[in-house]
Amino acid sequence: METKPHPSLTERNFPSAEQEAAAAARAAAVQAAAARYAGPGSAYRLAFADTDFLLREELRPVRMQLELLKPELIQQEHGIESTIVIFGSARILPPEDAAGALEAARAADDAAALRRAENAVAMSAYYTEARRFAALVTERSRAHATPIYVVTGGGPGIMEAGNRGAHDVGGKSIGLNIVLPHEQAPNPYITPELCFQFHYFALRKMHFVMRSIALVCFPGGFGTLDELFETLTLIQTGKSRARPILLFGRRFWERLIDLPHLVDTGMIHADDVGLIRYVETAEEAWQALALHYGFDNGTRAKPATGPAA
Repeated sequence: METKPHPSLTERNFPSAEQEAAAAARAAAVQAAAARYAGPGSAYRLAFADTDFLLREELRPVRMQLELLKPELIQQEHGIESTIVIFGSARILPPEDAAGALEAARAADDAAALRRAENAVAMSAYYTEARRFAALVTERSRAHATPIYVVTGGGPGIMEAGNRGAHDVGGKSIGLNIVLPHEQAPNPYITPELCFQFHYFALRKMHFVMRSIALVCFPGGFGTLDELFETLTLIQTGKSRARPILLFGRRFWERLIDLPHLVDTGMIHADDVGLIRYVETAEEAWQALALHYGFDNGTRAKPATGPAA
């Protein structure tokens, strides 16, 4: 006579939501009566399996909570505690693409196109440094008590360079994509299980800073400035702990943001200028982080982590 196994002391008392949804789908498939209620106007579906219901205007708070929870829980499952955020323009091309555009502009004998292409070649140097920096972070922190993961906005340009650098050295990296009218697709270098998509900018930006030990900004436009100044504001006002904010390319940033003017007019305190540091190379950026956190003193210091938004 076959002996039944003893039940586990930790066995579930109730089916999971996934099990309930699967059971409901099976029941709907085999029960003729249920077919009557399978149409688009039916309220028969389980609430958590009813997409039309979840997309109602009144359910926005629930959707926002889900958008906070999904990336949080998945990153916890992957043991991700510390990240470095790389911001920058989606329009900065890889050097090989910029060089191809320059050749095409020269062949077309178009002066305006030639100027744009020459500028694109010059700016593509930032793509190279972002890629090198991401590889450096991933490689050198691999043996730390808390490895550091690169996180980007998940799109092209500098974002692609960040994910690509981590991918170059066999590391994982995170992409926080956003739904936009022009349907920005994720770049191909993000670790698939760490590629997220957001509807709400606010929650996406919150995830950028929650685990970050540093913010690294390359030249960019409105989006990059938005992300940079939100983080600066959080630190300046004490809502978030201080952390290194590195700006690649002093010449670009000093022409774009006149910090001395803000100090002279009393808009910020002179000490606020010290919240940022200019760097030019991947090695210089890593050295700034190593000095701040003690990475290269043999202790393999574990950076402080935790929600910072």
